[in-house]
Amino acid sequence: MSKRLDPRNWASWRPFGLGLRKPNNYLELWKAFKSVKGNRRYALRILNQGTCDGCALGTQGMRDWTMNEIHLCNIRLRLLPLNTMPALDVSLLGDVSALAGRRSAELRELGRLPYPMLRRAGEPGFTRVSWDEALRVAADGLRGKRSGTYLTSRGVPNENYYAAQKAVRALGSNNVDNAARICHSPSTVALKETIGAAATTCSYTDWIGSDLIVFVGSNPSNNQPVAMKYLYHAKKAGTRIAMVNTYREPGMERYWVPSNAESAVFGTKITDEFFGVNVGGDIGFLNGVLKHLVENGWVDKEFVEERTTGFEDACRAVAEQSWEELEALSGASRDDMLRLARLLGEARSAVLVWSMGITQHAYGEDNVRAIVNLALARGFLGRDHCGLMPIRGHSGVQGGAEMGAYATGLPGGLPVTPENAARFTELWGFEVPGSPGLTATDMIDAAHRGELDALISSGGNFLEVLPDPAYCREALERLPLRVHVDIVLSSQMLVPGAGDVLLLPAQTRYEMVGGVTETSTERRIIFSPEVEGPRVGEAWPEWKIFTELASRVRPEVADRVRFTGTPQIRAEIERAVPFYAGIAGLSRFGDNVQYGGRHLFADGSFQTPDGRGRFSAVTLPALERPDGTFMVATRRGKQFNSMVHERRDGFNGATREAVLMSAYDADRLGLADGARVELRSGERTYEGRVLRAPLQPGNLQVHWPEGNVLLDESRRSPEARIPDYNALVTVRAL
Repeated sequence: MSKRLDPRNWASWRPFGLGLRKPNNYLELWKAFKSVKGNRRYALRILNQGTCDGCALGTQGMRDWTMNEIHLCNIRLRLLPLNTMPALDVSLLGDVSALAGRRSAELRELGRLPYPMLRRAGEPGFTRVSWDEALRVAADGLRGKRSGTYLTSRGVPNENYYAAQKAVRALGSNNVDNAARICHSPSTVALKETIGAAATTCSYTDWIGSDLIVFVGSNPSNNQPVAMKYLYHAKKAGTRIAMVNTYREPGMERYWVPSNAESAVFGTKITDEFFGVNVGGDIGFLNGVLKHLVENGWVDKEFVEERTTGFEDACRAVAEQSWEELEALSGASRDDMLRLARLLGEARSAVLVWSMGITQHAYGEDNVRAIVNLALARGFLGRDHCGLMPIRGHSGVQGGAEMGAYATGLPGGLPVTPENAARFTELWGFEVPGSPGLTATDMIDAAHRGELDALISSGGNFLEVLPDPAYCREALERLPLRVHVDIVLSSQMLVPGAGDVLLLPAQTRYEMVGGVTETSTERRIIFSPEVEGPRVGEAWPEWKIFTELASRVRPEVADRVRFTGTPQIRAEIERAVPFYAGIAGLSRFGDNVQYGGRHLFADGSFQTPDGRGRFSAVTLPALERPDGTFMVATRRGKQFNSMVHERRDGFNGATREAVLMSAYDADRLGLADGARVELRSGERTYEGRVLRAPLQPGNLQVHWPEGNVLLDESRRSPEARIPDYNALVTVRAL
């Protein structure tokens, strides 16, 4: 790894980018320092001794396994108050009308939930109750009833996911789902189908020294900022970086890595090649790239013949798609497609990275299949500096599905079938249902129809993460029982219910006796120990909350559901999920095991029934954009998940009400920066202010979750059931 200064990669000769628009990472350090006043020693111990509960890069303290350098990012710093703040004054919950209309950030800042709280139908607010009373109320509302359970990825460790899904199945239901449903579920479907494993195939070390990294619909500068240090080192090693996106993200153009002297002073040019595509145009672009690879003989024929199947069908599909069709759908030219095809064709190694810009579509599964086709065509799997990487934005999301907290999957990612259910029936000693349960979005639909009696939500906020908040609110109001398990208040807790609403206080990962584990994007299972510090009220670990609840509902299986602690849970995970071998032995800070090793499929065989990777014949989606309409996508700003940290994004200056629009479209419509506009999709409307940005003409972006009011809750992908976070809109000046 070169330590020489390399001005060729510098973003600016201005020291620290003075006067340029960019986030001030050192100001973030100061804000974090101020935000944990009174608990700074505890905060420092969390930073040094814990496994990060931010994105899924999985640092060990302030270091990791990719390079021997300090790692610290803004997301982790902004999460410190949640992990160190004192308890809220529960008298504030006696009448929640005073809290109505407060922003989520304001509710979080009130403090941690310290005690179980109960609100009966018709009451103005919540009353403190004992754990025994809370569990009794919840058990009465669940016994023999139709229920659903949703777990967010909010720092939730593997142990909580595993215990929770087991408890739900002990209640006789597969209605358990997690945040992976609304982020990477299309990746899970497509990767299992094509290569047999629903995880990244390589490691972060493969970025550094790869010939090429291609980001498709992914913006790590906002969502996984620690990864930017890897890209700095990749650039130093000669790696070229390409980006396929609707918006030329400023943070992916140039970035100042705060913990590296050269990058902190001079910044780093990140993206070498940019390819602009329409919202929803990815398949058109990627199929065009595959078409060029085939026509120019840039396919790894030996790899294709020996290790794959379905290549002829994929070739036939793209051959039947005219360049005119591909250009019209993608918004890119045939020459642009050729440019990326040549980069891939000339590269000896490449890593393909994608995220929500690919998955959150009604055809997200096909988007992922189109990416897999390119990797298979070039043989970019199973060796150094190569791979497919669905990069994860949250520390709990990879492990959530692998622990079985999934309506369509059992532990180990096994599909819910009678045969697989029988295996876990034998392992656990109680009957496990053999058919898939309700997904997160299906639960809301059922609640809206009056066909769900109870909903347990661990973290998360349906009012902010799902399309059409009004629809979600109506669904929550109709439930006879809601149980919210969390560490802080959220707006969905304040929605009155048709019956009881319970708030149950949870511990953070750093508070759990026996420590816990998370699984990072690169499949690394990392131990995070209990960190000494203050504890809040009567908060329980979530694994205990769920298992005690199941034991109350079904006392006859209590001895098969309860655990003595997290070490016992890890021991059972190792029995239930064979590829998690080694998790039972993790017990100290820094302990980790990377299942599958640095590369999956290094032995030449895929995890499909025949051991071969599968090409897909990907058809073009039927997308029509009538004259005068725009495709709008939802984007992330200065936030983590739906937790908004700042109203203004330091990368582009966008405030939360910004409507990002190309200069071409703004000029055509006579709209100046700051002009008030209304976006309309059917009866759904959103008001914002124009911000000119380097977008493809005909496309807009608004912030998530504010822009969710434009989204049609019924639009979901066919297999993964992920919501479509995009809409067709008209624009009207106000």
